[in-house]
Amino acid sequence: MPHTEGARFFREAWISGVRAHFPGEPKAGYVAPWDVTPEWERQAAGSVYEQVRHFLELSGGHASRLTREQKGRFVATCWSAQMFLHFTDPKPAYVADWPDLPEWQQETDSDIFEAIEKVVR
Repeated sequence: MPHTEGARFFREAWISGVRAHFPGEPKAGYVAPWDVTPEWERQAAGSVYEQVRHFLELSGGHASRLTREQKGRFVATCWSAQMFLHFTDPKPAYVADWPDLPEWQQETDSDIFEAIEKVVR
């Protein structure tokens, strides 16, 4: 999948996860469509998609045996690295460690990994 398609796929998985797990009405930016997503966020989404895809391929598909939490942690860690790439001093919420993320975000990150896993298989 080309980088832009992977980025869009990531964004769509994020929006689906937010809609499924966010308590109440999510912030507009959380569910904004692709055409209004900031460029830095598009680039980060594509990079994390590629990192997950590559991780799955390098494991020979055995990364599917990770727990749901491990899968979500991987996405969250890759995202944090992208935030440090794109921002000199990122907002603490952008780079929060797994235990500090809200449950809805943990579930969304796990959903993203599993969605990418399905298309890689």
